[in-house]
Amino acid sequence: MKIIRLWSLIAVMIMAGAAQAAVQIGADAPNFVLKDSQNVEHSLADFKGKIVVLEWFNKDCPYIKKFYKNGDMQRFQKEATDQGVIWLQVGSSAEGKQGYVTAEEADALRAELDVHSTAYLLDAPGEVGRLYGAKTTPHMYVIDAEGKLAYMGAIDSISSADSDDISKATNYVQKAIAALQAGEAVEHPVTTPYGCGVKYSN
Repeated sequence: MKIIRLWSLIAVMIMAGAAQAAVQIGADAPNFVLKDSQNVEHSLADFKGKIVVLEWFNKDCPYIKKFYKNGDMQRFQKEATDQGVIWLQVGSSAEGKQGYVTAEEADALRAELDVHSTAYLLDAPGEVGRLYGAKTTPHMYVIDAEGKLAYMGAIDSISSADSDDISKATNYVQKAIAALQAGEAVEHPVTTPYGCGVKYSN
């Protein structure tokens, strides 16, 4: 019986390790195809040659509200997209769980919040979220122009839900984008994400 339990524990550890190793800095970012809030299909491969930001989003998460209520995230998005960066919000909340939105609701939300992302991608089954190992909202990923993963983790260095902390924090995503644009290595390619847990289906 103890042997069976031991092997079960080993199997769980192996699977957990495999999940953590699903995306790695310097490796090709996993390709995906998702429809956005306007029913337009997007493939990550379509954006080869451009820097891409993935932002996991949940409208009801206090940590998301921290960045959107005063227009901070919208400003980050606009600064990036004005420079040719592709910024994709990803909603992986399952139907019936916190943060789930239909395409129509997502589109209305984008208008209400004056969002400046390239698109809001619908991932209610959570396939892309799990593919990337997205754990929190926000959980941020930056992909370089060659399609390699250059950054993953928190949006910034202060893990609070207080919007007053935004101006005091180091914004890892902005720094990663700037480094890539300058042809330099990203100083902190992996950080610990913070926020609400992604509300995946069971």
